[in-house]
Amino acid sequence: MSKVYFTPLADAPSAEAVSRAAKKLFDRIVEEENIALEKEIPLKVHCGEAGNRTFIPPGCFDGVIDRLAERGISSCFIETSVLYGGKRGDRASHEKLAVSHGFTRLPFIIADGEHGEDSCDVPVNGKHFKHCHLGRKFADHPQLVVMSHFKGHALAGFGGSIKQLGMGFASKGGKMAMHLGVKPRIRAWKCRKCGMCVARCRACAITLEPRPVIDRNKCLGCGACYSACRNHAVSILTWGGLLNALFKGRFFREKLVEYALAAHTGRRNIYFVFALNITRGCDCEPVPMLRVLKDIGIFVSTDPVAADAAAFDAAVKRGKRFRGGEQLDYAEKIGLGSRKYELTEVVCDD
Repeated sequence: MSKVYFTPLADAPSAEAVSRAAKKLFDRIVEEENIALEKEIPLKVHCGEAGNRTFIPPGCFDGVIDRLAERGISSCFIETSVLYGGKRGDRASHEKLAVSHGFTRLPFIIADGEHGEDSCDVPVNGKHFKHCHLGRKFADHPQLVVMSHFKGHALAGFGGSIKQLGMGFASKGGKMAMHLGVKPRIRAWKCRKCGMCVARCRACAITLEPRPVIDRNKCLGCGACYSACRNHAVSILTWGGLLNALFKGRFFREKLVEYALAAHTGRRNIYFVFALNITRGCDCEPVPMLRVLKDIGIFVSTDPVAADAAAFDAAVKRGKRFRGGEQLDYAEKIGLGSRKYELTEVVCDD
């Protein structure tokens, strides 16, 4: 059974109030569980898509950043590119969006390169994956503070620490593997034979002459070619992939959990789950959304499954049951963490 520390918050708290509560929770978990802290600890965050208004604002993280600084620990915000393009599809536009959303106190690092192509392979030996493609810069950090927003999600059912680990640490190729489970192909009529995809392919799977083609036997499915092609000649759309995307449900959640295991294993992370601004959809949705629950509070644990389970159960007690609870069962089954937890309330009265 894992320990989860929890601070309840009044509905619609200020960022300052959230920041103070997060700082107190950070102090409590470090002290109670005797956590050794690295000299550099990034904050894994989600800066929100353009048009979204209910992501967790960066001011909520100030208390933890203050505490790290007081301990002489350097930090940064860290993120990865998204698969679907938009304002977070490449490093330059992603960094610009982060600044516009107020993520300016720390350097904002994109872990998987200019276009999501910079990845490292992490063994997981799961039902769906033997290796997972994670953003390469995560390999430099044995410890992170993972800041997750608890809310609904169209495919996962709900999002929290597991989704922040699984989808948030994955490179663009990893995201492609979870969503579609396909390998890319080159549409010859669009290819300009610029050679960018060949230069980015670590498996030497691409040839351009006499006709552009990807050798599926060599292809790792990492998505580097898809990320690099500026002419949109590399496609990930197949009938099999579309059918998988439409009917995946449970399999998507299992894939997400296996990627979360790859991101968690070997690290001494601290997991914050902010059950605030709880909406039906994800922070990736580029539209304002209405809340479906009043604010609950902040959960923190060294166990990502326990942290998510505590937030999920709290929402149920408030009358909102999100889909996707089976991801917690699968996560426990493969050793990511425990769905059973001991909840300790930490009152923040200053």
